[in-house]
Amino acid sequence: MNRRNGGTDGGIRARAAARLTRGIPLLAWLLGALLAAILESWFGRELADLLDLPRVPVLFGFEYALNKPQLIPATLAFLLLVYGVPLVLGARLLRAPANAIARALADRAPAVSVLVHLALVYAVLHLWTDLSDYRLIVVKITLIAVMLTLSLNVVNGYMGEFSCSHPGFMALGAYAGSLVTIVGFTKSQMFGPPLLPPALGPYLFPLALVIGGAVAAVGALAVAIPSFRTRGDYLAIISLAFTFIVKSLIENLEAVGGPRGLRGQPDWANLPVVFACTVLCVGVINQFVRSIYGLALNAVRDNEMAAEAMTINTRRTKMIAFLFAAFWAGVAGVLFAHVLRYVNPGTFGLQQLAEVLAMMYFGGLNSVVGSIVGAVSINLVSEMLRPLEIWKWVFIPLLLILVMIFRPTGLIAFREFDPLALVRPRDGGGGRGTPRGEGR
Repeated sequence: MNRRNGGTDGGIRARAAARLTRGIPLLAWLLGALLAAILESWFGRELADLLDLPRVPVLFGFEYALNKPQLIPATLAFLLLVYGVPLVLGARLLRAPANAIARALADRAPAVSVLVHLALVYAVLHLWTDLSDYRLIVVKITLIAVMLTLSLNVVNGYMGEFSCSHPGFMALGAYAGSLVTIVGFTKSQMFGPPLLPPALGPYLFPLALVIGGAVAAVGALAVAIPSFRTRGDYLAIISLAFTFIVKSLIENLEAVGGPRGLRGQPDWANLPVVFACTVLCVGVINQFVRSIYGLALNAVRDNEMAAEAMTINTRRTKMIAFLFAAFWAGVAGVLFAHVLRYVNPGTFGLQQLAEVLAMMYFGGLNSVVGSIVGAVSINLVSEMLRPLEIWKWVFIPLLLILVMIFRPTGLIAFREFDPLALVRPRDGGGGRGTPRGEGR
């Protein structure tokens, strides 16, 4: 009887929550989040003082909950007043005008609708990170992790192979991009005066990103050429060896600092640059996996012999996808080096590989949105559990094990990502914004 009552109460709460959020478009949620970020920016410090908190909670109060449990009630009150109430109340109050705007944009300028939503996402991130340098670093590292996870999913998910070479690609991109910016635009003890005027550096930084990606793609040829002549697990073995070779090569190359690492990268990887690169990466990879090459990759993954019988050049398809994924891993490496302004060969080892694989499999294979969710979730959970120190690495693997038991393909697997469907109105008047099927 109690179990039945518990189930009934749970169903009632679920229906109440559904009624609370019914008909609210993404635009209204983003406006509510913007309102919450503005309120925290204006009144966060005063509210923290009023609640006797040492400072504004950095990452949703987990640092207080894990270090000082007596502050949990005050932290919950802060989160409710700053995030919960403005987000939900603002979204509900703006539901009607947001639906009208979303419908008008979906009917007349769907691309503009996507840009408006992206601008709101950036505005929320900008205001939220403006209160803390730690928040800024976490957000930038998380966006870079999204790029890495997406690029690895192209190979391990859409192509159906198992690659361990992403830390190597990231290292090649990080060092190549760093050499371009340090040698070209900065004065350093290792390389001397800059070759080009430093004032040109921020404008030519995209060139360093492209060069880093191109070097990683060239390095991918060393893995792809021998691996794709065979079938089976050879790619995993060769790619793992490639990562070790790249790491060992950099450690023994004194021209780039050897095991001491390379420092002095200019501070050009600010939030707008990292955000723009992540959006571009998500858009390009999403178009790639939904194009004829993406369909060919799925055919190769499902049955390579049948794909060859359908006149698909399987080796060429694999090569293109592998080099494409390596390019974006290299770009992520350039951004990573310039966010930290220091790069060390020890960073690109087995721990980096394990983290990227965990983010990909946690989010879900063959899914752009799954990769985004996996990268954001694992990074934020890892940072929020940092006060636990060594016990953090007990909880996170346990979480991954539970996901693999109950959701073997990940949280959001085999699902297409359609930005136009995501930004459509939610009040039933979708027009051309009405979504097509999201699953395959």
